[in-house]
Amino acid sequence: MSGIEHTTFVIERDLPARPAHAFRFWAEKALKRRWNDCHPDWTVLEDRLDFRPGGAEAMRWRTVEGVEQTFTALYLDIVAASRIIYAFEMSSAGERVSASLATVELRAAEAGTRMVYTEQMAFLAGAEAMRQRVAGTGLGFDRLVDALAVDAAGVH
Repeated sequence: MSGIEHTTFVIERDLPARPAHAFRFWAEKALKRRWNDCHPDWTVLEDRLDFRPGGAEAMRWRTVEGVEQTFTALYLDIVAASRIIYAFEMSSAGERVSASLATVELRAAEAGTRMVYTEQMAFLAGAEAMRQRVAGTGLGFDRLVDALAVDAAGVH
């Protein structure tokens, strides 16, 4: 592992659903997995979601190469249909690669919801890997937009 890279980034998306419905795609495990399962070829070893202040989320996978990856989060503040604040860490092969504080804001907008995601990250795996991780976060939110659009169309 190399030195620590620090960054704060903001990703905004227009979601095709009202805030209360968009919030469900964070709060309900089955709905959340429709958009945040970014590696369908990985084997899921653990999948827990306790979505409440003080609750935790844990995901553990094995890649096709056999490397174990983890995501562990602690929910710090939740205001239904409005705000989610959580701290999380990601690890690969038993080594922590990042630690973050994330804030999700859901604001009513003409077409549904304006989601503003702000992440403050300490990244331990180098600048290039950090850029890939930030880009991957944006791709995840593109999947959220798509999942909400499919849901609105009544296709499941």
